[in-house]
Amino acid sequence: MPKLLDRVRALMRTQRYSYETEKRYIYWIRRYIGFHDIRNPVEMGAVEVEAFLSHLAVEGGVSASTQNQALAALLFLYRGVLKVDLPWLEKFTPAKKSSHVPVVLTKDEVKRILGHLDGTNRLIAGLLYGAGLRLTEALRLRVKDLDFGFRQVVVRDGKGGKDRFTVLPTKLIEPLQKQLQTVRKLHEMDLRNGLGRVEMPFALSRKYPNAEKEWAWQYVFPSKNLSVNARSGQTGRHHVSPSSLQNFSKKPCKKAASRKTPVPTRFAIRLRRIFCKTAVTFAPFRTCSDTRNFRQQ
Repeated sequence: MPKLLDRVRALMRTQRYSYETEKRYIYWIRRYIGFHDIRNPVEMGAVEVEAFLSHLAVEGGVSASTQNQALAALLFLYRGVLKVDLPWLEKFTPAKKSSHVPVVLTKDEVKRILGHLDGTNRLIAGLLYGAGLRLTEALRLRVKDLDFGFRQVVVRDGKGGKDRFTVLPTKLIEPLQKQLQTVRKLHEMDLRNGLGRVEMPFALSRKYPNAEKEWAWQYVFPSKNLSVNARSGQTGRHHVSPSSLQNFSKKPCKKAASRKTPVPTRFAIRLRRIFCKTAVTFAPFRTCSDTRNFRQQ
């Protein structure tokens, strides 16, 4: 009989959960089991779940969103995998919801932050701002997702599993083309070494066995180091890690801060959100064409 966590992974992949969600759910399930001295979840129920969630809020001091994520993972475990319908969980201590004032940057601060970034990091940040991409959406871009003719970016399997089109800023066309030239040389070198594979979505690796080596499927922002794919077990080149941009952006954000309320050090995590609010605050466009003209300036 498959192990419990293997059953969780299998069900999540059957229901098309993202890999990031899968990792977070596995993390919370492990932590829940460890909190109760590695007891079998089948032997536990609502009382143990409530105790764990209350512990997170009272002793762990986690945010409400973190507690909700842990709750979602445990509900998935019990209702989806173990087929146990827990009573309504209302006895645990909920984490207090925080209300923060949003950080909205001026155009000057945006320019200074971008000015302190260089290379690949600046190009990724430009996509977050100019094309309105989420960080993971930018990092997962494939070569075929960039359409220079129509000046648009195709976002595949975005939030909610949806695809969409977004604009490609004119200023980023030339830097992106240079980036692709560099990536192509790297890909050709990998092919000569018997590598050059990338992770394929869903079952496309079986339907198109050679597609994982094709140029069109390569990442626009590949990692410098080779890694083993967690799902397929093959050695290849994954995309750049989100933490690389997040950590790199700390110093530039501190340098660019010009007011008493500093720019968050983990600015890269909220880069797209802050930039979008900046555009709305200082350039309140009414139509998509107005937004397109602004982003192509």
